[in-house]
Amino acid sequence: MKLSPLLLAAAAALTVQSCKMKSTESAVGGDAAARTYVAPGKYDELYNFVSGGFSGQVAVYGLPSGRLLKVLPVFSVNPENGYGYSEETKPMLNTSHGFVPWDDQHHLALSQTNGEHDGRWLFANANNSPRVARIDLKAFKTMEIIELPNSGGNHSSPFLTENTEYVIAGTRFSVPVGNAESPLDNASYKKNFKSTASFIGIDKNSGHMNVAFQIILPGMDLDLSRAGKGPSHGWFFFSTYNTEQASTLLEVNASQKDKDFIVAVNWKKAEEYVKAGKAKKMATEYYHNTFNEENHTATSEIIKEVLTLDPEELKDLVYLIPCPKSPHGCDVDPSGEYIVGSGKLAALIPVFAFQKFVKAIEDKAFEGEYNGIPVIKYEAALHGEVQKPGLGPLHTEFDGKGNAYTSFFVSSEIVKWSIKDLKVLDRVPTYYSIGHLMVPGGDTKKPYGKYVVAYNKITKDRYLPTGPELAQSAQLYSIEGDKMQLLLDFPTIGEPHYAQAIPAEKIKDQSVKFFDIAKNKHPYVAAGEKATKVERKGNQVHVYMTAIRSHLTPDNIEGVQVGDEVYFHITNLEQDWDIPHGFAIKHAATAELLVMPGETSTLKFIPTQPGVYPFYCTDFCSALHQEMQGYMRVSPKGSNVPLKWHTGGTDSTAAVAAK
Repeated sequence: MKLSPLLLAAAAALTVQSCKMKSTESAVGGDAAARTYVAPGKYDELYNFVSGGFSGQVAVYGLPSGRLLKVLPVFSVNPENGYGYSEETKPMLNTSHGFVPWDDQHHLALSQTNGEHDGRWLFANANNSPRVARIDLKAFKTMEIIELPNSGGNHSSPFLTENTEYVIAGTRFSVPVGNAESPLDNASYKKNFKSTASFIGIDKNSGHMNVAFQIILPGMDLDLSRAGKGPSHGWFFFSTYNTEQASTLLEVNASQKDKDFIVAVNWKKAEEYVKAGKAKKMATEYYHNTFNEENHTATSEIIKEVLTLDPEELKDLVYLIPCPKSPHGCDVDPSGEYIVGSGKLAALIPVFAFQKFVKAIEDKAFEGEYNGIPVIKYEAALHGEVQKPGLGPLHTEFDGKGNAYTSFFVSSEIVKWSIKDLKVLDRVPTYYSIGHLMVPGGDTKKPYGKYVVAYNKITKDRYLPTGPELAQSAQLYSIEGDKMQLLLDFPTIGEPHYAQAIPAEKIKDQSVKFFDIAKNKHPYVAAGEKATKVERKGNQVHVYMTAIRSHLTPDNIEGVQVGDEVYFHITNLEQDWDIPHGFAIKHAATAELLVMPGETSTLKFIPTQPGVYPFYCTDFCSALHQEMQGYMRVSPKGSNVPLKWHTGGTDSTAAVAAK
């Protein structure tokens, strides 16, 4: 394969840059340690939510320390706390293609009010099985996951409008609508394959999600996106590549054109069309999973219809802006006036002006159509170009002071430039090959500034080696002065893609400390030890068990037979902060549980052999935690051992004839 001159130049530049980066000690200022040190007992300044990449989870770090605070289970089962293993949380991972225990999580978005982060919810995408999740930031729990129909890969997601009216999701892979079978060649791609932009409506009070409508777009790859804000509120902008509509060897075939597009969607107009009955109902099937805070249990709903809009018929719904070349990031500045396209293979950064874009539409300054959609003349919408900024521009965020910060994968650096005159102001190396970057609040109307964090693809020499697979890397830079300053490296889980950060005071004081046991409506709750019991229903045995320092009730159970389905419904009776109890039983095929104070959670166990099975609390909870244990006797199938249970062998003992 013949390499293009641009790629050769990029590779040469990377080689030179890599040579410069063998020693990085000089890049760290003398006061860096003092500026990132958070003393024991003190809190960090910011919560930093970071995508877990192929782990399917979300990690929570404190900034500026880089300390890992929590891993939030979202799209993958999590043995640490039983998410996806407990009977209550299994439905969260249901899809139209069955139970999916592991996915690829890329991007995050904090909910906004008036264009500012409000600290209510965090939205996350699943890239592979197309889904969007809503995480509640009071309990730090995944409360809702909705599947996206007609989507072949959910990379361009989740991105929010300025009052969280919608979460928007664009398809990475075009596929035949309805997942119909189709030949795999370029002719079939152009005829049958479509990309979609899904607008997920968000209830402003509950956060409840629903797929309000989908816009069916030509076959191409939607990459990343941002909502307009301020004057551009009502519009949404996606980057695209593969407008060549190739189905194979995209490395070459999707890089033929000098310009692809920014796709501009007028979602206010889309709302009008939906209200006017212009949307078409399409039969489909997708899952909507919700976690109920009252009974601590998730349920799945199957939805069989979606509304679609066709921009070829509705001519003022979507416009295309040419953008060089294979654009990746598509970012809107805090004023809402400027739209930045970052072409992975471009040697410049185009910046478009929203007012010029609107005037171009009014003047019909079009250069033609692409699959029936008007294409605006490049110069008609262009504010200007940042010349020679670096190689491989990917993503841009803003500090609210008129400055933009763009990551460059090939030249491995962050470049600061002025939005007003498009001049490069500063550049710092990253270690190594940065992907996303994040300024706290950098996607909002009011960035917090102060820091930019690089999320890098290659770690190399940053930490102690751990075999072929090294820890992933994030790097914290100060942007308080004219010059950026590297302050800190910290390792991350999975592959970090996008991240968001918010001042701690917007979240920490609302944090749930425990669940009120009096409000627990779980159907198998034991709200006190007197309510504990064991019931047999055919071959099902339900154990209503409680946990409180430092015993389990009941802790002796007999009358269970080989092949029984035993459901341990564990209610944590504690009403105190940071006192979870765990539960595990020998030879259980699934992970153990971790049950929060006031919560009920269920572990299913099917014994395959007779014997005595110890169980115990898995989370150290008191000085007598080690004594928090018990036994279950399992007898052969057909045994006449009666069902009985007790703790302490006194009044709580009962016997029930086995059915």
